[in-house]
Amino acid sequence: MPRIGRPNPVVNNIGPGGRDHWPQCYSIVLAGAGVKRGFVYSESDRLSEYPASNPHSPGDLAATIFSSLGLNPHTHIHDRNGRPYPLADGEPIEGVFG
Repeated sequence: MPRIGRPNPVVNNIGPGGRDHWPQCYSIVLAGAGVKRGFVYSESDRLSEYPASNPHSPGDLAATIFSSLGLNPHTHIHDRNGRPYPLADGEPIEGVFG
């Protein structure tokens, strides 16, 4: 479990008893769309600070969601000025599907 930080408004802007930020490791639950039931895909290190196996980015998660909906995550959409913008900046996580 991540350490509980000491309040320091200059460094981490948390109050008493707050959790410091650990952006390299977080949890998510996926359900439906062919996702395996009761399946744990990855794990963190013993302090929950960093992935211990199968690290992925938020872009990979977005690509996985779009892919499960039948959309090509590499598709480019265009903003109001006609500039191309990728639908997802990552690769689908194939290991979560059954």
